Amino acid sequence: MIQTNPFDDDKLREECGIFGIIGTKDAGAHAALGLHALQHRGQEAAGIVAFDGQQFHSHRAMGQVGDNFGAESVIARLRGHAAIGHVRYSTTGETILRNVQPLFAEFAFGGFAVGHNGNLTNAHGIRTELIRRGAIFQSTTDTEVIVHLMAKAEGDVVERLIAALRHVEGAYSLVCIARDKVIGVRDPLGVRPLVLGELEGADILASESCALDIIGARYVRDIEPGEMVVLDGKRITSLRPFPKLKQRFCVFEYIYFARPDSIMEGQSVYDARKRIGAELARESHVPADVIIPVPDSGVPAALGYSQEAKVPFELGIIRNHYVGRTFIEPTDHIRHLGVKLKHNANRVHIEGRRIILVDDSIVRGTTSKKIVEMMRQAGAKEVHMRISSPPTMHSCFYGIDTPQPDKLLAHRFNVAGMAQFIGVDSLAFISMDGLYRAMGHPGRDAAAPKFCDACFSGEYPTRLTDLEDGAAPTQLPLLEIA
Repeated sequence: MIQTNPFDDDKLREECGIFGIIGTKDAGAHAALGLHALQHRGQEAAGIVAFDGQQFHSHRAMGQVGDNFGAESVIARLRGHAAIGHVRYSTTGETILRNVQPLFAEFAFGGFAVGHNGNLTNAHGIRTELIRRGAIFQSTTDTEVIVHLMAKAEGDVVERLIAALRHVEGAYSLVCIARDKVIGVRDPLGVRPLVLGELEGADILASESCALDIIGARYVRDIEPGEMVVLDGKRITSLRPFPKLKQRFCVFEYIYFARPDSIMEGQSVYDARKRIGAELARESHVPADVIIPVPDSGVPAALGYSQEAKVPFELGIIRNHYVGRTFIEPTDHIRHLGVKLKHNANRVHIEGRRIILVDDSIVRGTTSKKIVEMMRQAGAKEVHMRISSPPTMHSCFYGIDTPQPDKLLAHRFNVAGMAQFIGVDSLAFISMDGLYRAMGHPGRDAAAPKFCDACFSGEYPTRLTDLEDGAAPTQLPLLEIA
C-alpha cells in the first residue's frame, strides 16, 4: 500500500475550522454546510453539537464532512435552533474519536460544548497539575484543559469561560454552545481568525467568510482580538474581558491556509496573494518564457508574478483532484512515483522553455524536488522556483502542523543549498520586508511586527511555557493540538 503522504503532506497544515449558528430552525444543517466550506482546514474528523431548547444532540466521526453529514438521517438527528461544528486535522499521536470536537460536558448550569482552533502553549503544565489534583481527562487534546478549568471556576457559563481563559496562553479561537447561547472568543493577540455573519436574523460565527457564503449569509465583521461575543438569538453582546494587546494575526493565513475566496481582517485573501506574487517578481525575477503555478495554492501568487513580470502565465502542471489519501500498489517503483498521483506535467507549455515555478512555501522539500524532476523530464530548458513566503525555519506552536526544525529544509540549508537539493537553476523567497509591503505595510517593524511570523523569524509572540518548563518536543505528542 502506498499512501500519498508524504507527498500530500509536504505542506504546513491548518489544524481545524469552527462554525456556530443560533436563531434558525435548521441549525444543524447550516453547520454541516459551513463545515463543508471549511473542509480545507481539517480533513481527518468532524463534529456537530446542536441544541433544540431541551436537549443537546451530537454527531462526531472520523473522516470528512461529506462522508459523515451527507445523510438526511444524520442531519435530522441534529435538530435545534443552535449548533456549533468543528473540522479537525490531527498533528500528533493517534486520531481517535474521543479527540473529535466539539467536546461536550455537563456542568451545574447545564450542558456545554466547545470547538477550538489554535494551540495552548501552557496546556501541558495545566493538564499535569489538574490531573495531580484529581481531574480525569477523556481526551488528549489541549482543548479539554479549558473544560476542566471551567469546572473549577464559579458563576454562569460566561463567567466560568472567562475565568478559564485567563489561565491559558497561546492561540485560540473558540465557538461554544450552552443551553441558551452560542459564544465566540478570540485570543488577545488575534492569532487565529473568527468572523461574524448574519442570515435572516440568525447570528453566525465561522473561521472564514467562505463558510458564510455557502449558506447565503452576510459577512458582518471580524471578531476582534481579545473579544468575546455572546449570541442568544435576539442580540449580540460584546465583552472585552482580557488585557488589550497589539494584534499578531497569523500571516500564513494569507499566504496559504485560508481559502482564496475568504475575506480576513478586511482583506481579500486572493488579492493579498496576488500582491505577494507581484512583490516577489519585483524582488527576484529572472529572464523566463513562462510562469507556472504549483497547484492549487500557488495560483494567485503566480498570477500576480506574471502580471508584474509581464511573462505569460500557463497551467504547466495539472492536478488530479480525484486522488484519495491511499493508493493500493505494492511496488517500490510506483511508490517512488507517488507525486504523479496528484500532478502531471502539461508538456506543451514546458518543453524547450525557461520556466519559473511559483509556490507558496517549501517545508521538507520532497514534493518540490519531485515536481522539478517532472519539469526536467517534460523538457524544460531551465527551471527556476520562486516562493511567496520567506523560508520556513521554525516550528509553529499556535495551531499549525509544523515538523520539528530538523525536518524543515530551510532549517537545514541556506538558499543555495536548498536550490541544489531540489534541483533548480535558481531559487528565491520573498523577503520579510517584501511580504509586509505586499500586506500594506512599509516593511517589518522588528520592534513591533504586525503579524505572527514566528515560523519565519523564530520570534514567538507568547511564552512557550510548556517547552520552557521542560516539556520536550518528544513529550508533547501526549497532548494533541486542536
